[in-house]
Amino acid sequence: MAGDSDAEKTEDASPRRLEKAREDGDVPRSRELATFAVLMTAGAGLWITGDSLAGRLSAALASGLTLDREQVYNPAVLLERIGNDVGGVLLACLPLALAIMLVALAAPLLIGGFNFSSKAFMPNFMKLNPISGLGNMFSTNALIELLKAIAKTVLVGCVAWIVVMSQKDAVLGLAVEPLGAGTGHVADLMARAFLFIVGSLGVVALIDAPWQVWHYNNKLKMTRQEVIQESKESDGNPQIKGKIRQMQRQMARNRMMQNVPGADVVVTNPTHYAVALKYTDGQGGAPRVVAKGADEVAAKIRELARANNVALLEAPALARALYKHTEIDDEIPEKLYSAVAEVLAYVFQLRHYSKVGGHYPDRPTALPVPPEMDPLNPASRAQPDPAPDTNNGAAR
Repeated sequence: MAGDSDAEKTEDASPRRLEKAREDGDVPRSRELATFAVLMTAGAGLWITGDSLAGRLSAALASGLTLDREQVYNPAVLLERIGNDVGGVLLACLPLALAIMLVALAAPLLIGGFNFSSKAFMPNFMKLNPISGLGNMFSTNALIELLKAIAKTVLVGCVAWIVVMSQKDAVLGLAVEPLGAGTGHVADLMARAFLFIVGSLGVVALIDAPWQVWHYNNKLKMTRQEVIQESKESDGNPQIKGKIRQMQRQMARNRMMQNVPGADVVVTNPTHYAVALKYTDGQGGAPRVVAKGADEVAAKIRELARANNVALLEAPALARALYKHTEIDDEIPEKLYSAVAEVLAYVFQLRHYSKVGGHYPDRPTALPVPPEMDPLNPASRAQPDPAPDTNNGAAR
C-alpha cells in the first residue's frame, strides 16, 4: 500500500518543476480563448471601420471597372491607377489587420503569460515515433479534445441554425428590397449572426481556459518520492546536512574549549552546568562568558580547568543563571554584576594567597542571584527563554 501511495501523483508541482516546464516551453494555453479574442476583435474592428472600408472597396471596384482611352493605350497610366487602388484598399484595411495581429499575438498570453524557450526549436525525434503517435491518438487527452471539438461544433451549429431560422423571413425578403436598403439589411443580419455565433464560442472559451489550467497543473503533479528526490537535489541530502551541522557544532565546541585555559574562573552547578568567565582589566566592560556547557560538555570544561589551574567554584544558582541568560562571548547580565563581582574577588584573593600566602580567602556561599534569573525559581517562569544553545548539551 505504501508503494502504491508513493507512485501516485498526489503532490502539487514544486516551483522548481514549474520553472523547468517553462524552460522546456511547456505552459498552459487555450486555443479557444485565443480564437474567441481574435474573432471578437475582427467583429469590433469591422463595426468601427466598416463604413470607411466599404467606401474604399466600392471606390476601388468602380475604378477597376472603369477604363478610358488613355489607360487603354498607355499601360503605365493603367498600372499607376491599379497601384493607387490597391494601396488605398491596403491602407483602409491596415488598422483592422494590425488590431487582429496584435490580439492574435497577445491572446495566447492571457493564461500562461509570455514564455520564450529555445528548447522548443530543437528537433524532437520522439514525436516521429509511430508508436508514441498511436498512444497519443488513443490517450485520455485525445478523447477529451475530440469530445470538446464535437461539443463546439454542435453548439456553434445549433446557434447558427437558430439565428438563420429566426431571420428566415428577413433573408427571403432581401430579394425584393432595393439595393441600398438591402445592402444595409444584409449587413445587419450578418452582424447579428456573427454576434451570436462568436458569443457561443465565448462560452466554449470560458470553459476551456480553466480546464487547460487544471489539466496543466494536474499533468505536472509529483509523487512523494519525486518531491523527496527534488528536495535532496536542491537542498542536499538531509543525512549529509545533519552530518555537516554536527561537524560545525563540534568545531564550534573545540574553539570554545580553547578559551577555557585562559578563563579566570569556572562556575559550576556542580555537575550539570559549567560556565567559564574572564575579566580583562583595563579594557572596560563587564566580565565575559568564554565557554559554557551542560552534562558531558560541562565535565570537559571542568577537566580542562583543573588541568590548567583555573579556579572552580560551586555556585548552583549563579551557574544556572549564567547558562540560561548568556551566550558565548556575551557580557554577563547587569543583574548578575554583584554575584560575579564577589566570585572574581574571591578568585583574585585566591591568586594572592597562592603567591604570598597569608589568610586563606573565604569561599562565597550566599551569592546575590535575583530569583527571576534562576531557571529553577518559580519567579523566572514568567521570563522569556533565550534562543537555544545548539553548541552544548540539553539543560536540566
